[in-house]
Amino acid sequence: MSAVLEVRNLSASIAGQQVVEDVSFTVPATGVTAVLGRNGVGKTSTIKAVLGLIDRTGTVLLDGEPIDREPTHRIVRRGVGYVPEDREVFTGLTVEENLRLAVRDREPRRDLVEALFPDLVRRSAQRAGTLSGGQQQMLSMARALLNRNRLLLVDEPTKGLAPKIVTELAVALEEAARTVPILLVEQNLQVIERLAQDVVVIDGGRVVHAGPAADLLGDEAAVRRYLGVHAEEPGAAPPRTHRTAEEARP
Repeated sequence: MSAVLEVRNLSASIAGQQVVEDVSFTVPATGVTAVLGRNGVGKTSTIKAVLGLIDRTGTVLLDGEPIDREPTHRIVRRGVGYVPEDREVFTGLTVEENLRLAVRDREPRRDLVEALFPDLVRRSAQRAGTLSGGQQQMLSMARALLNRNRLLLVDEPTKGLAPKIVTELAVALEEAARTVPILLVEQNLQVIERLAQDVVVIDGGRVVHAGPAADLLGDEAAVRRYLGVHAEEPGAAPPRTHRTAEEARP
């Protein structure tokens, strides 16, 4: 299967401190590839390095074309969507204004966003700063899904959220993955089991494992070794379903 993203010998630093060291992996042109690892091992830094948000060296190819020397805004214009860990919504603007600012395409995918996040439609005139954490996460994801991206980078979308919101976000990601490959940083193993076909495990700023998600999650010893948790630990997402955008509509 062809790769939409190839990362070779990627290293990155923040304020002179190295946070990613010689990372290499590929993201297939379909499905979800999950980036796993304990807290503080360099997962978010890897995503930011790919996007050019922090200083980096190495090779990053998008559909075979180098992007490692390009600034972030040009990478985004090439069709790389980004859902940051801390949401980064414009709190003083309304939901609708946040969405309008995110539009790059002449014909944004509003039907998809409205089907996946009907609560945002009802709150279109509400200021983003008054939304709950889960609603802000939905808005952050909706901004990325409005555009027809070649790749979607999603960083810790379910962290700290209630089970119901986690389920809604998992449905949204599952639906998005039907049309765009996703590189997903996530800690919830049930979400990973539901969504991911492949995994990349990072430890100490390096890749220590890469392969099919099912192989890793089916190996209890490997899960404990790489992640420090049990594969059967309770999570927030229910077993996989196959709801489409139409089924998600209220």
